[in-house]
Amino acid sequence: MYFTKMHGLGNDYVYVNCFAEYVREPDRIAKRISDRHFGIGSDGLILICPSEKADFKMEIYNADGSRAEMCGNGIRCLAKYVYDRKMTRKRELLIETLAGVRKLWLQVSKDKVEQVTVDMGYPTLQADKIPIISENSRVIQEKITIHQTEYRMTGVSMGNPHAVIYVKRAAGIDLNRMGPEFEYHGRFPRRINVEFVEVLDRMRLKVRVWERGAGETLACGTGACASVVASVLNDLTERQVSVQLEGGELTVLWSREDGRVYMTGPAETVYDGEILI
Repeated sequence: MYFTKMHGLGNDYVYVNCFAEYVREPDRIAKRISDRHFGIGSDGLILICPSEKADFKMEIYNADGSRAEMCGNGIRCLAKYVYDRKMTRKRELLIETLAGVRKLWLQVSKDKVEQVTVDMGYPTLQADKIPIISENSRVIQEKITIHQTEYRMTGVSMGNPHAVIYVKRAAGIDLNRMGPEFEYHGRFPRRINVEFVEVLDRMRLKVRVWERGAGETLACGTGACASVVASVLNDLTERQVSVQLEGGELTVLWSREDGRVYMTGPAETVYDGEILI
């Protein structure tokens, strides 16, 4: 199987062009290739597939083999892949995902994609649609207890579920200890992605991410978007924010005009390879 390793701010995936390759049992393959000791090493597997409703379809498998609805960093890299390899000459693309069709705008220099802006769609705030078990219609600064410590979470779905937790110092969080406790908590029927957010000022956030099915990642596009939406709801930031993640920065805008969330960031190719599966 031929593949390409790519990353968005260190959130890395193995990409397979399914116009040329057939991947049998992608959930099993995702687990194998994601292993950083015995495989290629990645946060998951992304298949680039034909679509009947968009220019391309993105299928995402987490490192544990589970399906993901959407990945902001992953979709930017997919756009770079198809443009740089001349599978399209469009600089505006429609990509089909399990979370719906997303529109992307490509910033090109010397015939290579450097930055991509993604229309991430409308945030979902209703508790039962995220889903989060709650007595309230929205989960905003709602109490949750982990390891006998009380936290307050704000729930947002950006096509996949997120719980945003505000902390004084993001660097001080033991993510390997806390992440699984949140991810598998009984209030999250489909598990949860967790963002630990430090508000630097009204224009900047520092965010650490525990991704459902992948663990701690260096960046998460949907998580950055969820963090900004939550911060606006809690009147902690403006609507356009620089989000500092472990792997770099994303710019996120929750538009007042149309209510949609727009994310801009880089995409990088690491290398091409071949693996026996």
